[in-house]
Amino acid sequence: MIIQNRQLCLASSSPRRHELLKRYGLQFESYSPDIDETQRDEEDVATFGLRMAHEKAFAAKPFFPESIILAGDTIVYYDQQILGKPVDHKDAAEILNTLSEQRHEVYSAYILLDARSGHYIDQSVCTHVQFKPLSQEWIAWYIATGEPMDKAGAYSIQGIGTVMVEKIDGSYNNVVGFPIESIFWHLIDTGWVQFSKK
Repeated sequence: MIIQNRQLCLASSSPRRHELLKRYGLQFESYSPDIDETQRDEEDVATFGLRMAHEKAFAAKPFFPESIILAGDTIVYYDQQILGKPVDHKDAAEILNTLSEQRHEVYSAYILLDARSGHYIDQSVCTHVQFKPLSQEWIAWYIATGEPMDKAGAYSIQGIGTVMVEKIDGSYNNVVGFPIESIFWHLIDTGWVQFSKK
């Protein structure tokens, strides 16, 4: 059993991030900040992701002044381009054709902000993902399932889209939405969360 010594706020509406926290029995409130997610000129992808995570956390801070706030941002990156959520089926097909048989990066930046003290821990984690060759028949069928339409990079590694992945180098959970294997131990090391002796 896990004991939480501080309230936790997840500054995200992502079902995948919710599930990663619930898997470890963590209790949290959810809040979805409304921020400008435009990349700045000359801002590299890792810096951009960290800035987004910070802005989300600090946007939540006034509403959760006693909480530990967890916020993050996941970016699919290929050939110096950010591949966001597809705007329509045609866009999804273009993204998947681009990633077919290619190696791309997934960056997940996160921050754990102690709203009470202002202390925070942040990190950007990169996972390399290699796709199998994708046929046009597969791409059309996959898009018809609806799964790619609200996913960065037009795929879900924990869903049907897992069969497109030939291999990954790095954290699988990072591609899902959070490198929980890093976040969890930060929560333990800081004493915000502890193991029950019972």
